[in-house]
Amino acid sequence: MIERYTRPEMGHLWSIENEWQQILNVEMAACDAMAELGEIPKEAAKNIRAKAAFEVDRIHEIESVTHHDIIAFLTNVAEHVGDDSKYVHKGLTSSDVKDTAYCMMMRDSCDILIKDMKAFLEVLRRRAVEFKHTPCIGRTHGIHAEPMTFGLKLLLWSAEIERDIDRLEHAKKTVSVCKLSGAVGTYSNIDPKIEEMVGKTLGLTPVRLATQVIQRDRHAEFVTTIAICSSTLEKIATEVRNLQRTDIREAEEYFSPGQKGSSAMPHKRNPINCERISGMARLNRGNAVAALEDITLWHERDISHSSVERVILPDSSINLDYCTQKLTDIIDKLLVYPDKMLADLNLTGGLIYSPRVLLALVAKGAYRDTAYRWVQRNAMKRWLQGEDFYENLCKDEDVRKYLNEEE
Repeated sequence: MIERYTRPEMGHLWSIENEWQQILNVEMAACDAMAELGEIPKEAAKNIRAKAAFEVDRIHEIESVTHHDIIAFLTNVAEHVGDDSKYVHKGLTSSDVKDTAYCMMMRDSCDILIKDMKAFLEVLRRRAVEFKHTPCIGRTHGIHAEPMTFGLKLLLWSAEIERDIDRLEHAKKTVSVCKLSGAVGTYSNIDPKIEEMVGKTLGLTPVRLATQVIQRDRHAEFVTTIAICSSTLEKIATEVRNLQRTDIREAEEYFSPGQKGSSAMPHKRNPINCERISGMARLNRGNAVAALEDITLWHERDISHSSVERVILPDSSINLDYCTQKLTDIIDKLLVYPDKMLADLNLTGGLIYSPRVLLALVAKGAYRDTAYRWVQRNAMKRWLQGEDFYENLCKDEDVRKYLNEEE
């Protein structure tokens, strides 16, 4: 699943192999720090770094007996390291290494997602310039409102992506932390200097305070940020879906040669990729709720968050990575129909210019509410009887007191 839907770096980042490798990196960095402080022999630290290894299958085999993943991991590493393995995990608790490893994985995910978003931003800006002077109708409540340009619509999306990039940058900062302070965060069996040294090695900042775990408001910010970004993508995808409707068809997804839209209806050109993005955004919003639930734990820690995070952290990261790339491709190849946009702009026979008539009447001295009623009654004749809006305005005695036909 991962290999199909993501680039190799995101798929690898959240693989079980990389998770164990990051945990091992934390353990080795801790051993290096202890050796530098004289707490363990330097030769032992060198030997640990040279020989430390693991096999996922072997970890699972041991865990079937221990029912504890970190103990199973440490047992497997000891099989490679030998006698010096007694120094591995010295003074640490499982969450010290696992939470720190997860933070590195979330941080690295942010780097990939920011890269994705910046690539999408470039496409949006390019196409916004392309359609800078392409008029189209603006819609509110799904109803024709006033004229705008299609470039402005694209530019609006780009501005939101800019904010999403800022959000991801902030989330990255929030999760780029480490914690090596023992069972309840009191440093009772480990020197605080080790945490500082490990953080420097791994590019992380030690948390100011912790219990047995890094507090889950950080993880919640990461996952909710992904959910917000996903909702931005869904908003864009939904607009494309609406513009592709048969009765509008001002723009549509690229339909490749040989592509088929329906097993029963050969004429169909469906916005399937945008619909996929809409569906996947729902998953990430659901994951955000689960991340918020994880903030509350019993006392200094329970394990209710762990099973949740094994699902929501990789799934949310992989989901957004895929959807951003997919939507980038959609907008890059988006088929745009300016002639249809112009036709739709004129569909209501000038009703969209009613605000200009209203303002012109007010500028000439009419009371606003009175002028509004004059313009509205003529607009309704267009809506309901199909009469010509301009001609009726020209014949309206109240309007003619203030405006001539040219005006």
